[in-house]
Formats: sequence, C-alpha cells, structure tokens
Amino acid sequence: MATPPPPHGPHPYAQPSAQPPVGPYAPQQPTGPYAQQQPAGPYAPQPPAAPYAQQPAGPYAPQQPAGPYAPQQPGGPYAPPGHPAPAPAQAPYGYAQQPHPHAQPGPGVCQFCGAQPAVQATVRGHQGILYVMRFLSRSGVFCRSCGLATYREMSAKTLWQGWWSPLSVVITPITLLVNLGPRSRFHALAAPVGGFRPSLDPGKPLLRRPETLLILIPLVLVALALTVLFVIGLFADDAHSEPLTTGAGQGKAQPLAVGDCVRNDADWPDQDLRTVDCGSADAQYRVSRRLDSPEQHCAGGDYLAALEYSPDGATTSCLTPVR
Repeated sequence: MATPPPPHGPHPYAQPSAQPPVGPYAPQQPTGPYAQQQPAGPYAPQPPAAPYAQQPAGPYAPQQPAGPYAPQQPGGPYAPPGHPAPAPAQAPYGYAQQPHPHAQPGPGVCQFCGAQPAVQATVRGHQGILYVMRFLSRSGVFCRSCGLATYREMSAKTLWQGWWSPLSVVITPITLLVNLGPRSRFHALAAPVGGFRPSLDPGKPLLRRPETLLILIPLVLVALALTVLFVIGLFADDAHSEPLTTGAGQGKAQPLAVGDCVRNDADWPDQDLRTVDCGSADAQYRVSRRLDSPEQHCAGGDYLAALEYSPDGATTSCLTPVR
C-alpha cells in the first residue's frame, strides 16, 4: 500500500506561529524576588484589538439606514435591560414633519391635503329644474383653505342652479344661510401647515364671482311682478272709485237744481244720478237744498250728491229720499 503524500503547508515539525515555543529551549519566565511584576488596574496593558475592530470615521464612515424602513430599536416594556427606549427623532428647525402619502387622516387633519388644523363640517348645495330638485352636501374634515374652497364652489353653483323650480325659490335662500355656519368655522381656523399635498385654492370671494350676478334674475322678476300687481291694483281702484255720470254714454255729469228728482243707477257710495219725473215710480231722491256754506248741513237720512252734479262744481246738494 502506498504512503499518502504529506499535506501542503508549513513543515510538519514547525511550531505554529500563534503558540509559544515549548520544550527545553522555550524561554523561561523569571521567578523570585527579582521577577518583573505586571502592572494591574487602570494602567495594566490592554490586549491588542483586532486589526479591523475600529470603525472608520469621517466622510467614508458607513451610514445608518434612515426613513420608514430603518430598523427600530425596541422600547418600552420590550426594551432589553439597561437599554432605555430611544427618543423620537425631531424634525430640523423650520421644517415640518410630512405625513406618509398613504396615511389615513386622523382627528384634526384635513382629509383633502393632510394639513392641520382642521374641523369637521358639512357644506350644502341645491339645484332646482322645473319640478325636479336635488339636495347636495359634502361632509368631512376641512382645513381653512380646503373648507373655504368647498364653501365657495357649492354656494356659487347654488346661486345659479337653485332658482329654477317653484319650491327652490324658498329652499335656495335657506341653503345659502345654512352654509354661513361652516364658513364662520373655516374663517376661525389658523393657516394650514403640513400636509402630503397642496391645499385647495379658495379662489375669489363669493361676492366677486360672476355666478353671484345671476341672483339678480329672480330678484328682478319678483320686483317686476310686484310692480305689475301694484299698477293693476291702482288702476282698478281708480276705476272703481270714479263717480258715474248721469245718462248712458255722457262724458260730463248733468248739474242738478233744487227740486229735481233723480234716481241712482249705481250702488252707493257710487253715484250714477239720472234726472226723472218726480211723479214716476223711478224717482228715488229729491234735491232738497244746496249747501252754500260750511255751517250748513243736510237733514238726517239725506244723501250727499257728488260735486260734479253741482252747477259750480264746488257746492254739495242734499238728496232726500222720496219714499
């Protein structure tokens, strides 16, 4: 059987470099009273560290990972003994901490942009088209900018879409008044800070938008209707109170003399006096006297003829019933 060759490497009888030499020729440690004593305590020599034990410093030092995927140190009741929980990282001065884009907004955080402060509110709108009506609303947590943008947008649309049905004429003003509550809450908030996206642009104030001018249309229609009704009532009242003349088709009243008998073809207090024969059955009143001075008065039960039946147009005649 052949003998296997010796293994590669140093001489088989060489002493390992890491082991001290042994045997009769190994160096002996001095003993006795003159033996050198090794210092102890803080001045004792420290064993040499491994050649790569020190971490490099400076610009080439390894960086610790940061961000949402950085390893977290355990804290609280699960922290190892002797290792307190690490303090939360503070944002640099002048930079607000930005929430994660996919983080759910919590209380007091705007659901549109993630800014703070924010408040819970509901903004309403209305649309009316003939006999069809729509009641709109948008609820959520709004910051100041997003809330004012929503209020102005929905109120502006209500101003020109909410007047075109009979009931909407009443519902639209109520909707606009209800929106004043959320508007005051939005104005009370401070300017939004933070957020994972820009806030909504509030745009121009509501009274400076073109849609606001459309509110003049229903106001003009209402004013026009009231004016027409007033004119019609005025003419009807004048036509009703205009004294009637004697004789059909005559344009001027016939003056009455004392002793004439007349009949009234109209219902009192309207007068349509017509002269008739005192012996006929149509005679109703006799002109008994004419009041020439303010101190004179007609007898009890007499009627007063209109001034246009007097010869001078200024004196009043007394009409005494004949039966």
